[in-house]
Amino acid sequence: MTRFIHDKFAKDYLEELLKDYGEVKASEKVSGEIKEIDVLFTPAKQQSSNIQILGMLGRFAENPAIIEPYRNPASTDEICDCILKLLEIKALLRREAKTNKIKLQDSEIPKLWVLTPTISETRLSSFGTIQKTGWLSGVHFLPDALRTAIVAIHQLPQTPETLWLRLLDRGSVQSQAIIELQALPLDHPYQKATLELVYNLRENLRVNQELEADDRELIMRLEPLYQRDREQAKEEGRQEGRQEGRQEGRQEGRQDLILRLLNRRIGEIDASLIVQIKGLSIEQLENLGEALLDFSSVADLETWLNQQSI
Repeated sequence: MTRFIHDKFAKDYLEELLKDYGEVKASEKVSGEIKEIDVLFTPAKQQSSNIQILGMLGRFAENPAIIEPYRNPASTDEICDCILKLLEIKALLRREAKTNKIKLQDSEIPKLWVLTPTISETRLSSFGTIQKTGWLSGVHFLPDALRTAIVAIHQLPQTPETLWLRLLDRGSVQSQAIIELQALPLDHPYQKATLELVYNLRENLRVNQELEADDRELIMRLEPLYQRDREQAKEEGRQEGRQEGRQEGRQEGRQDLILRLLNRRIGEIDASLIVQIKGLSIEQLENLGEALLDFSSVADLETWLNQQSI
C-alpha cells in the first residue's frame, strides 16, 4: 500500500519543518487501545519569529498542536478517532497537572489539525464546522470546546502562505506546490531539505508495483526536476573541485617559491621544517615570504615557525 509511503513522507516532512521551533514527536502513542498521533508538536518557550516563513503551518505551530495528515479524504470515523486522541492527550495532561498540584493552562492543551485533501460539505456539516474570521478558506473549525479544525487542502488558496500545506496534498495541487517549491530562492531555509524529502518519496514510490494514478503522475512530474537538480549538483561539484584545484595549485606554487627563497637565504633546510612549511595556510606563507628577508640562520626560521603554532 502506497499510503504508508505517503504517511512516512508526511511525518518526516512535518518534523523537518517544525524541529527548529519546538519538540516534534512523530507516531506518539497514547493510552487506551493503542493509537498513534502522527505529529505531536510542542513549541519552544522562546518562539522564533522566523516561524512565519511557514505561513499557515507556522500559525498551527504557534501553540501546542496535534497534526494528522491524510493521503485520502478523511472519513467521519477517522476524524472522530483524531478527536479521541486529542481528548486522551488532554486527560493525560490533566492527570499530570493534578499529580504536580498545578493548574493546567488552556494554552498548554494542544489543538488538533486534521489535514485532508478533500471533504464533502455534508461531512463538514455533520461536525458543525464554521469559518473563522482571519483564517483562509479551507480551514473549518469545530466548536471551540473540541479545539479542532479540519483543513481541506484542495480548498486552500494558491498562495505562498499555504505552500507548505499544499505539498501534503495529491494530484495537481501537490504538483503545483512542488513547482512553487522549486522556484523558491536557493537560500530559502527549507527548499533544499524539502526537495530531498520529495525525491525520497519519488524513489520509494518507484519501487512499488501497485501505484495509483496520482502516484504515477507525481513520479512523471518529478523526473525532469529530479534529473535537472542532480545535473546542477554535479556541475556545482565539478566547479567546486576545479576551484579547490586552483586553490591547491596556488598554495603549492607559493610553497615552492618560499622554499627556494629560504634555500638561498639560509641554506638547505631539513625535511621536518619542509613539512611544517607545507602545512601553512596561504596567508601564513605570505607572512613567511616577508619575514624570511630578516632571517640569517635556520634558527630564525625555527623560531618563526614555533610562533605560528602558539
